[in-house]
Amino acid sequence: MSLDWAVVVPVKGRAQGKSRLDVAPSLREELALAFALDAVRAALAAAGVREVVVVTPRADALRFRDLGAGVVTEPASSGLLPALAAGGAAVRSRALGVAFLLGDLPALRPEQLAAALTAAGRVPRAIVPDADGRGTVLSTARPGVQHRPRFGTGSRLAHRRAGYVELALRDVSGLRRDVDTLADLGAARQRGVGLFTARALQALGPRTGQSG
Repeated sequence: MSLDWAVVVPVKGRAQGKSRLDVAPSLREELALAFALDAVRAALAAAGVREVVVVTPRADALRFRDLGAGVVTEPASSGLLPALAAGGAAVRSRALGVAFLLGDLPALRPEQLAAALTAAGRVPRAIVPDADGRGTVLSTARPGVQHRPRFGTGSRLAHRRAGYVELALRDVSGLRRDVDTLADLGAARQRGVGLFTARALQALGPRTGQSG
């Protein structure tokens, strides 16, 4: 029997997000929100996901509610780990596994997240590392298993030391392709970004996020 999931997505206030993305501040804010909207949209469409909870400042709450996600409003300065705790506490059913998904994944596809969650259901706790292999984009815990999130510098190793199993997955490049820099954005564009990011980039010019 397959396991169903709640996915919790923490989203910083736009003014605080993507500080390493070397573009004008107004553009950075627009892209940060677009990345998160695309990640949430993919999560809502993924097989096996029964609930998506976004933790975000009040200013952006309506955008995520309009997609169909539940929202926990938090001040922009709350920090990642408190945001994850608040989102996890807001999950309505304790029968669901809980997945913490970062929101800077504009190339995420529903089938990629579904594949990761299917694999994660076989172990108590699991992670998927980011593209550079040092961070984490997804951490999961089966129902009744307490999360021990270790997001932050060197989180891949920290999660493994905390008992999370690193999943061996194929064809999930969009899930692992978090975006912090223009080079990351270029790599995400090669994989195909979601609707909101594509619209933002179209308005900003064809060379944004391209290398060379």
